[in-house]
Amino acid sequence: MKKAVIAVSTAVLTAGLVTASPAVAKPGPTAPKGQTTKLTEAVTVNGILKHLRQFQAIANANDGNRASGLPGYEASVNYVTRELEKSGYDVTKQEFTFPYFEELTPTTLTVGGETIENSIFTYSGSGNVTGPIVPTNDVQVPPGAEAGSSSSGCEAGDFDAAPAEPAIALVQRGTCDFAVKVQNAVAAGYDAVIVFNEGQPGRTDIIAGTLGAPQDVPVTGVTYEQGAAFVAAGTPTGTLTTSVEADPNRTTWNVIADLPKSKLKKIKNDDQVVVVGSHLDSVTEGPGINDNGSGSAGTLEIAKQLSKTGLDRKLQRPVRFAFWGAEELGLLGSEHYVASLSSDELSEIYANLNFDMIGSPNYARFVYDGDGSNGEAGPAGSGEIEKIFTDFFASKKLASEPTAFDGRSDYGPFIAVGIPAGGLFSGAEGVKTPEQVKLYGGTAGVAYDPCYHQACDDTTNISVKALNELGDAAAHAVATIGLSKSGLYPDGSRKAAKKVTGKAMKKAHGKAHGHAGAAR
Repeated sequence: MKKAVIAVSTAVLTAGLVTASPAVAKPGPTAPKGQTTKLTEAVTVNGILKHLRQFQAIANANDGNRASGLPGYEASVNYVTRELEKSGYDVTKQEFTFPYFEELTPTTLTVGGETIENSIFTYSGSGNVTGPIVPTNDVQVPPGAEAGSSSSGCEAGDFDAAPAEPAIALVQRGTCDFAVKVQNAVAAGYDAVIVFNEGQPGRTDIIAGTLGAPQDVPVTGVTYEQGAAFVAAGTPTGTLTTSVEADPNRTTWNVIADLPKSKLKKIKNDDQVVVVGSHLDSVTEGPGINDNGSGSAGTLEIAKQLSKTGLDRKLQRPVRFAFWGAEELGLLGSEHYVASLSSDELSEIYANLNFDMIGSPNYARFVYDGDGSNGEAGPAGSGEIEKIFTDFFASKKLASEPTAFDGRSDYGPFIAVGIPAGGLFSGAEGVKTPEQVKLYGGTAGVAYDPCYHQACDDTTNISVKALNELGDAAAHAVATIGLSKSGLYPDGSRKAAKKVTGKAMKKAHGKAHGHAGAAR
């Protein structure tokens, strides 16, 4: 998982509690008294930790990771499948192919004998290129006033003709997809590409993202400051070395668990399916116990306890549990699932709940901003889902705050087709502010998850307090939506999912993944 977190503003700190309520608050959905509490009490930290220890054991036995396309992921799929089947679910392993990518050795970039910090782009090619670093003729140094204003590399004419010897193109983040910049550079005769960040506040750090599909040349990212230094130096000579493995047709799976038909027949609103999902894969660099073992373990324990408590016999609408593959390469599992549904099947998806990292060691309580109070709103019903979470935290006198609802986790393909969604996030590579320390505790100036996408994302990289608080909120939301007679809407109405369009799916994929923005 790769996220952009909206920093908390002191202007919205009220009595030590940050919440995201709709401009006109309506009564939120409720379940019969005591039923949501029954599920939150059954979903325990110990239960979630049991699954996390299993994920760690799987990673230990499989080169330290659980990445899609590798044996550790298949073992994770088999474990989750067994646990769900033992709890009585009808389980489907949905197979699909995807473009696999792995960095085999650390990427190196050297200029004048100095090693430059960088981050390889997903789907970069392998290679060793030494030559001048040539900026496009339209880089903005200093940066433009508006984020996204640089069109560096977006047009063929942005590149001067490459010299006869090998050369490295330098392009700036902004306007168009990274893949477009790379393809234009290759067409102009360049043998490798360096992308530097755009330079506005929040767009200065090392840039990394996905190219969407395997490319033939090495591609890496650097900071705005480093890119500007290259521009100032003219055309310094550099060496970029990458070694990767790419397979355009690697097999992996989603795990989909439905209630058995005997129980589905007794549900009144059987055409209002609530999809509760988490991505099951890790990155290749580590076991992914927080990202996203924590969300997967929480979702699995909710599924098990929904059955064990007998609450699945009282549901007003079906709950479907999903564990997505290949999220770390661009939401590919959830995207495949949504694309595989017919229009009738799509119209029956009532809501999507997404839990991607709920155990960060320096955590915050982020709730996806469904009502758009702090950014772009989700489809109708998303604000009501957000309110379930914020009301729950407020009832426990716990602070929460909105995080960008921008389609950069597995809810993205759902909201792209008009399905309301929401969920929780405990923080990734973003840095905790002093104001947030007052709300959540922890350490200011340190990432919410200092081991994000690293080998140290193991069972020592988990906050049990975060698991307890966010796990309870997740269970509460599943129970509330599943058991509420009125559902998300006070009058009992429901919003049908919009028809899938190629444009909508492209939009969801474009926002999928990458530090500081996957696409541009």
